[in-house]
Amino acid sequence: MPLIIMVGCPSSGKSSRSQELKEFFETSKGKVVHIVSENEIIKNSEISKNEVYENSSKEKMIRADLKSNSLRKLNKNDLVIIDGGNYIKGYRYEIYCASKSARSTQCTIHCAVTREKSWEFNENRKDKNEVYVRDIFDALWMRFEEPISTNRWDSPLFAVTPDDQLPFEDIYNAIYEKKPPSANQSTQNPPTQSTNYLFELDRITQDIVTEITAARKLGSIGSVKVKDSTETVSISSDINASQLNRMRRQYLNYSKQHLDTAGDLVKAPTLFVQYLNTVLSDL
Repeated sequence: MPLIIMVGCPSSGKSSRSQELKEFFETSKGKVVHIVSENEIIKNSEISKNEVYENSSKEKMIRADLKSNSLRKLNKNDLVIIDGGNYIKGYRYEIYCASKSARSTQCTIHCAVTREKSWEFNENRKDKNEVYVRDIFDALWMRFEEPISTNRWDSPLFAVTPDDQLPFEDIYNAIYEKKPPSANQSTQNPPTQSTNYLFELDRITQDIVTEITAARKLGSIGSVKVKDSTETVSISSDINASQLNRMRRQYLNYSKQHLDTAGDLVKAPTLFVQYLNTVLSDL
């Protein structure tokens, strides 16, 4: 379950490097590669990039979506690339804990660039909706917490400048030729107890209820496949959205009281489906 975390200041080449990695791993190594893009999440939110970064609440929501979407894609074979600034070391630590819990190898790629060159790249963007205003640009540079190779959550660390070639084979060896770290208590608890956990769980369960409701409207009954769940949910002909939402609220309340047993986000869809099947069988 390899994971690559891109790190860098604004307009440092993270998305371009992500595409280079995708091409290499797909064409040279025959791997399936998923790029989870912070820019795409922002576009889908219909909020401008500058609006996101000038509002801490909106930025926090985007980060939560980025992490949640990335962790959902982890599996035994595919490579996941988190294409975003990832400039907060505590956030990178949360991802490290989650990937370690999922027995995933990972590495960090720091797109290093001077502030002057970064601003030049920013001004020359073809899509002017992607251009940072000066205040936001400078603020993101000030907030940036550079990855350090001695930090276990940043290691192994590869730093590249705009003129460097990516060390493709070294990156491949770092995530495919090494064993994943062993999961332990210290790395399993932080993602579960993070401030983003319940927010992400709320979104996951809401998506599942929406999916089941849509299937029911189309006349589906019995076993229904739910995205990202390893189990199907058994729905009857008389189940409705109101009942499903009540069950969802009960599940969220239970999770708030039992964070230490709630499980990680990768398993969340399956756990919620199991809960629904248990409650529905008693109706």
